[in-house]
Amino acid sequence: MNEQPLLAHLIELRTRLVRALLGIALVFLGLFHWSSDIYHLLAKPLLDALPQGGSMIATEVTSTFFVPMKVTMLVAFLISLPNTLYQIWAFVAPGLYSHEKKLVLPLVLASLLLFLTGMAFAYFLVFPVVFHFMSAVTPAGVSMMTDIDKYLSFVLGMFLAFGTTFEVPVLVVLLTRMGVVTVAKLREARPYVIVGAFVVAAIVTPPDVLSQTLLAVPLWLLFEAGVLVAALLERKARAREQAESAP
Repeated sequence: MNEQPLLAHLIELRTRLVRALLGIALVFLGLFHWSSDIYHLLAKPLLDALPQGGSMIATEVTSTFFVPMKVTMLVAFLISLPNTLYQIWAFVAPGLYSHEKKLVLPLVLASLLLFLTGMAFAYFLVFPVVFHFMSAVTPAGVSMMTDIDKYLSFVLGMFLAFGTTFEVPVLVVLLTRMGVVTVAKLREARPYVIVGAFVVAAIVTPPDVLSQTLLAVPLWLLFEAGVLVAALLERKARAREQAESAP
């Protein structure tokens, strides 16, 4: 582990931040021309669910410009994530021991992959089902017309909810590796986890049973996946200790 003076750390941090922000800015500038198309792609699950002739609306004068810009910035952030994560890793890695690097890097990569998987799950599966359901139950005489800014807020909230909850396997592995809880205790807590999954889903999703179930069931399955991975790592650690203690 390398020791550096505080000033050197601050200069290095500034350099890494500038490089990360520059990467996001370059990608954003490259996507700027297609910002309207990118927003249309984000809105496609809702547009496909609207009745014939239905459309979205903009209730603010500047929404038609700034909302696509926000979406484009989000996409630029996601595309430039490898560069951002590399800059963070390059800053943090020199201060880690070798065994810490072996644990942190796989967990960071797994966290990124799971978060993106959660977003994809929400976009490709949850959104079409929920929006078609909402369109089907719209009362007669009511036009389903959503403001583009409110739609963006809803989508970002759902992305955050599903992306965060898909991090459950990483959380389970971390808790077992830190010795906070054992695999046996996690298995005993399974009934409480299932109930907790539906409680969490009821809090972070719209108030309908369908969307809550679409989050609660994957949340439970991800917990089971985390327990399996933790059990595998636990067996490997036990086998390694036995091999090291053998004469």
